[in-house]
Amino acid sequence: MRLPSIEIFRLCSFSHLIQRDISVDRQRPWAFRPFLPPISATMPIDTPSVPPTTSRTDSGGFKTSDGTLYVSKPFRSKSSKKLRALVAFTPRQSTFDINNEKSTANEFRGFFTLFWISIFIFMVRTYIESLEATGQALNLRFATMFSRDAITLALSDAVLVASTGIAVVFAKAVANGWIPYYWIGVIIQHVLQTVILFSAISWTFNRQWPWVQSGFLTLHSLVMIMKIHSYISVNGYMQHVLEQSHQLLDQLREATKSVGGWDKAIADAKARRAELDAATGMSSDDDKSRSETPQLGAESRVSYIDPSTANQLRKRLTAISDAGGIEKFSTSQVVDALNNSNSEADGKKSDEGVLNPLSPHPLTDHPNEEISILAMEYTELSSELTSTGPLYVTYPNNLTWKNFIVYQLIPTLVYELEYPRTERIRPLYVFEKTVATFGTFALLYTVTESFILPHTPSPGHTESFFRLLLDLALPFMIAYILLFYIIFECICNGFAELSYFADRQFYEDWWNSTSQDEFSRKWNKPVHTFLLRHVYASTISSYQLSRSSAMFITFLLSACIHELVMVVVTKKFRFYLFAMQLIQIPLIAISRIPAIKRNKLMGNVVFWLGLYAGFPLLCVAYVAY
Repeated sequence: MRLPSIEIFRLCSFSHLIQRDISVDRQRPWAFRPFLPPISATMPIDTPSVPPTTSRTDSGGFKTSDGTLYVSKPFRSKSSKKLRALVAFTPRQSTFDINNEKSTANEFRGFFTLFWISIFIFMVRTYIESLEATGQALNLRFATMFSRDAITLALSDAVLVASTGIAVVFAKAVANGWIPYYWIGVIIQHVLQTVILFSAISWTFNRQWPWVQSGFLTLHSLVMIMKIHSYISVNGYMQHVLEQSHQLLDQLREATKSVGGWDKAIADAKARRAELDAATGMSSDDDKSRSETPQLGAESRVSYIDPSTANQLRKRLTAISDAGGIEKFSTSQVVDALNNSNSEADGKKSDEGVLNPLSPHPLTDHPNEEISILAMEYTELSSELTSTGPLYVTYPNNLTWKNFIVYQLIPTLVYELEYPRTERIRPLYVFEKTVATFGTFALLYTVTESFILPHTPSPGHTESFFRLLLDLALPFMIAYILLFYIIFECICNGFAELSYFADRQFYEDWWNSTSQDEFSRKWNKPVHTFLLRHVYASTISSYQLSRSSAMFITFLLSACIHELVMVVVTKKFRFYLFAMQLIQIPLIAISRIPAIKRNKLMGNVVFWLGLYAGFPLLCVAYVAY
């Protein structure tokens, strides 16, 4: 039995997200996949948070008795400027989380235990040697330095966090039409962010804080600025989409006048929908004996992309699978079940004839092509104003203080109407991350106090440049790994647990990187996703730049921010880090040469050597010169 073209069209019409070009897998002739654009090809599929069952395939499909169903990933619709597929939040656990089943099944998990035991033994040995030489286990000079003016620093940071509340006021002003976001609002937004950043920097100079305090406040101000930038940008864009949807609805009403008015157009669309449903039933019986999948008709190519409904379709397929398995059902039976569940869950109609924010406008089925296309575009825009569930937050209902405070607690720099959430807070998990934070910080302090500060050069140093690099390379690398663990495994996971945030992928396997661009994508996912959406994708969509130009702008901005932090910390203008950041661009181009790209071991060796040399090189350069 083969799936008739009209049955495929029914699934497309229901989901509003299967892409137009459907291909058949030769090994699995019933499996059909939507064609995905290259920009979303590397993004993970947004899977539901329920446990997988035996009816799920390894590639994310759903098995039926006569084939496998696949659901499209979300990406930018033709009416939208937003590249939705660039950033996808889905329930995930971090790699080193002991609750992660993949981590406990890792063949190298014993080396993680070995690392921590080795570090602990090394620290104990350090304490004993210090106790024998000086009479105290650890020198507290560094602690005295970074604890200086601690109360003022805490109050300053509280003022910084409180000042971000202006983003809510600004977003409400845009939603009420007091400020047009494009482009007056955009200019005001960037001026506001600049004022916050340089107020914080000026305060650090005014207080004459050491590098720890000044660096902390500067970095935290950058984090807060990225958060409010994403919050204002997304809500400003939503307001723009809302205004466009209202204009499209007016055009749609005007277009229906030529076919007898709004009510008659709705009735005609329903009648055509009924005809298509009836034709589906007949084709399903007539085509059972066909040996090959027929060519799709022209009408099956009018489906449009609705990323929100994509998530719902996956959840419904999974729910059917969990209820008793779908392998024993045919594809047509599964489609019928999905259609029925969709009808039951839609509820009452609105005054515009739309069943709910995730449902297609009824006029998408109208026989008049102009009306049908306008209705599709209207549905595309409307779907962007509602989250994918389970709460289905709709703009501008999200513009509340509670929503903003929760967003501030969630360890992400990219704002969404709704995030995947956990069901409860695990007290033992929070306790574990808290203890790990302070324990790892104690190790980090020991490494810094005992092995980095004593070897940090002064302007009149006598040691050779090579010897300085050799003495500082290993301590800096250990400090970097411990700092990475504190921030991305302990602090981010702790705040994620407290805010019920389910997507814990704050980093990927950056230690396996074979190039600098791979490292920059993997080691700091929150910043990477921010740059991806609000710098890289934004410059492409807003200024029509090429991908190469957008990548250069992204690296340039990143280099400027890194150098700004070094200026604040060292009180020097040297631009060493700025130059090292921009040098990565030609190095990335070289790493993409096929002969070099194929040798992953050599690429990983070069990556680690660069990381080993980079930290002490920057330290010596900025401190001694």
